[in-house]
Amino acid sequence: MRSVRARTSLGATLVVALALAVAGVALLAVLRGSLASQAELQANVTARSVAVQVAAGTPFGELDLPDEAEEHPVQVVSDGRVVALGEGIEAIEGAGSRSVRVVPAGPVEEGDGDGGGGVSEDVRYSTGEVTVEGEREAYRFAAVEAKAGDGREATVYAGSAVQAAAVSGVRTAMLAALPALLLVVAGTTWLVTRRALAPVEGIRREMAAVTASADLSRRVPEPGTHDEVARLARTTNETLAALEASVERQRRFVADASHELRSPIASLRTQLEVGAAHPALLDLPGAVEDTVRLQGLAADLLLLARLDAGERPGQARVHLAALVRAEVAQRSGDRVPVRVAAEGEAEVSGSRAQLVRVLGNLLDNAQRHAEGEVAVEVRRDGGEVLLAVADDGAGVPEGERERIFERFVRLDDARSRDEGGAGLGLAIARDVAARHGGTLRAARSPSGGARFELRLPAV
Repeated sequence: MRSVRARTSLGATLVVALALAVAGVALLAVLRGSLASQAELQANVTARSVAVQVAAGTPFGELDLPDEAEEHPVQVVSDGRVVALGEGIEAIEGAGSRSVRVVPAGPVEEGDGDGGGGVSEDVRYSTGEVTVEGEREAYRFAAVEAKAGDGREATVYAGSAVQAAAVSGVRTAMLAALPALLLVVAGTTWLVTRRALAPVEGIRREMAAVTASADLSRRVPEPGTHDEVARLARTTNETLAALEASVERQRRFVADASHELRSPIASLRTQLEVGAAHPALLDLPGAVEDTVRLQGLAADLLLLARLDAGERPGQARVHLAALVRAEVAQRSGDRVPVRVAAEGEAEVSGSRAQLVRVLGNLLDNAQRHAEGEVAVEVRRDGGEVLLAVADDGAGVPEGERERIFERFVRLDDARSRDEGGAGLGLAIARDVAARHGGTLRAARSPSGGARFELRLPAV
């Protein structure tokens, strides 16, 4: 049974059937108990009314018994003999005696009585069957002891019908109505589930169409409700939007990477072909420069691929101030001198190699734009470590301070590619900062140039 509607309808029907069965059994038990209590009460009243006559000294043969024996059969037993019996009783079980033959009581001898009589407060109950004029039925009997003033003692058994027919009728009616009720429950559940799952089917069809057409710009229909299905549709559309943006970014990345790789490869191939034909014309330094540029671009692309794949940085403790001083000391060939201001403890947790890459990218960017000075600052700022790289160049327009972190974005498109790079350095720096739980943003330096602030959680 693969259909959700079928499983839901079957489950609801079974639950309702079980609930109705339990409720029906409980109802019948309550009804049977109520009828039994009512029968005992009526039997007790009838038995005491006859017992009062016995206590008053009425002879057994003159007792006023109920006229309708089929409703309240009465049997009076004295000394093990049936001394009085309701009219029309043909058979009786569950009372004092199974005999239906009345034996007249003998005369009372003088001195047998003590002059006092009465009816016992105790009552005993039993269940039996009585046949009256060919009709056999179940009864609930009440037994009451009575004593006459002349010393006669007797037990009065009075019965009242248990009304088993009423219980049987209710049970029959419930069993007859149960299939129809279950059919209504199953049909209603089917229709309600079908209507509730209709938006889900719409989402499924649209997702199938998206898969078949590979068109990620399509969106699933969102119902106007505010239930789980509506939230599912909104989440699905958000996922499609994120997937579309990711695919578009990947497509643009591949196109830009291909474009960036084409230039150094073409230049290197040209120089090698010329050198092969005319060795004297080979520009060996240019070939080496193109090879180095191609190698750097390939390394940047591989690092971005690892970052996109979710590569987690290491958990080594890195002293950022010492790292900055060491890296700046190695950059002896920079065009503009670098001033370092590092103070206090500034330890972070992460990958030393990736943090060196971030620092190198920020310094390379500052060297390309600075006019006379590059300043590096490292300090503890609350629970973070701040690494700032500033230059005194033209700076970054405020409206472009976020766009420069996009991949293959260069604001100085007029300059040559050899001087400008591929536009991946700042994108890599921000991705590495994010992987380390930090941030990287662009601002304006006090000298009017650009200032890049890297903030990382302090150890």
